[in-house]
Amino acid sequence: QVQLVESGGGLVQAGGSLRLACAASIRPFSTYALGWFRQAPGKEREFVGGIHWNRGRTSYANSVKGRFTISRDNAKNTVFLQMNSLKPEDTAAYYCAAEALPSGAPQSTTPTQYQHWGQGTQVTVSS
Repeated sequence: QVQLVESGGGLVQAGGSLRLACAASIRPFSTYALGWFRQAPGKEREFVGGIHWNRGRTSYANSVKGRFTISRDNAKNTVFLQMNSLKPEDTAAYYCAAEALPSGAPQSTTPTQYQHWGQGTQVTVSS
């Protein structure tokens, strides 16, 4: 059974930082990419960033480049989203998702390409 469990959301002032974690139970883990998405009320779910588990390659949305960093802990099967210099417009529910990737395929930024999702964690940035 595939499970993704996010943690680390909360309330923070603008300019502050939060770190989200996604604990994943997926086998074989190396054939997946993990993505972070977010969805604000009334808006579509959007790609924030992701990491190919085996190759370690990361990608980011333009809106978070230079502020957010994705990393992984192989031993704990956990992916992290470090969010710095947070802005009120970063307020959203954040989701971790897993995409099964054929060998050599690039990670997708489209939510429908992801087969497995966590329950989400709320991030609220006050001005």
